[in-house]
Amino acid sequence: MKNLKKLSAIIFIIIMSLTILSCNKNTIYTNQRVVEGEPIKVSVLLYRFDDAYISLVRQSLEKIQKENKGKVEFTFYDGKNDQLIQNQTVDTLLEKNNTDLLLVNLVETNSTQDVINKVKERNIPVILFNREPVSIEAIKSYNKSCYVGTEAAEAGGIQGKVITNAWNSNKPSIDKNNDGILQYIMLMGESDNLDAVTRTKYSILSINNSGIKTQELALKVCNWNKDEAKNATKALFSQLGNKVEAIIANNDSMAIGAIEALQEYGYNKGNKTQTITVVGVDAIPEAQKLIKEGIMTGSVLQDSDALAKALYQIGTNLVYNRNPLYDTQYKFDATGVSIRLPYEEYIPQ
Repeated sequence: MKNLKKLSAIIFIIIMSLTILSCNKNTIYTNQRVVEGEPIKVSVLLYRFDDAYISLVRQSLEKIQKENKGKVEFTFYDGKNDQLIQNQTVDTLLEKNNTDLLLVNLVETNSTQDVINKVKERNIPVILFNREPVSIEAIKSYNKSCYVGTEAAEAGGIQGKVITNAWNSNKPSIDKNNDGILQYIMLMGESDNLDAVTRTKYSILSINNSGIKTQELALKVCNWNKDEAKNATKALFSQLGNKVEAIIANNDSMAIGAIEALQEYGYNKGNKTQTITVVGVDAIPEAQKLIKEGIMTGSVLQDSDALAKALYQIGTNLVYNRNPLYDTQYKFDATGVSIRLPYEEYIPQ
């Protein structure tokens, strides 16, 4: 009987020891850093600080921090358009183990799996945003992750609508050679970026579906950059000249670069008879000003405040182990892990 009691005691001790060890193993990286009364520490990894729209998102997040003093603390990291730098930042943050949430604006949209694997190992919530991953399977594999962005096809469709309306209301001045075909230059963000590819496709599809024939004179990849777009447009315009009837850019920075190039040739300075149709995406303040002045045709509003608000609300839910959509107006799309924010047309009022 004594032996049985001793054996039972030994078994009990072994079970308790294993339980404690198991708990320790599982809680080394559990997200229990948030202390009541302390702000949530959020690390925001941006693909590049000098992107015009991303700068607006940063400002919007900073505004949220000011409006929610003591509740959240954002720290921003510049990926400098280099995935290696962004990977090193992720590694450093995880090693320090003092962040409650990661908001990641990927440099390379095919690097999702690597980022998710690293973060998942540490059990830290992560939201990928703005630059849509090539595949969302990695996000589906981790229940503390999701994607917040837009529907790129919608942006392209609205661009097409803006051009269609301009064509229908002012065809004689747009159709310079009077052939009934819209000759255009496409300025693309990146050749392998899902948003860029989709915006490019659907802008033209929208125009064609409205009954307008199109002819692509040139397509140039300008990496979302104003200076690259300006240089590309200058070179193309010196070759194509009066053949160019429209310039469609995947974002406003490139559209503005194109306008600066056109202005060197005497176009888009306010004279309607010397204006080439130019559309972009984002409706950044500089583009809004040009649109109001009649220098730029239109854009597609991507609301940085709305994105920042979604990141804050959904991120807070993830940090506190709640359903990511708890007490919000957001919904997942068919993927079950992506939240899509709407675009709006931006044209002269």
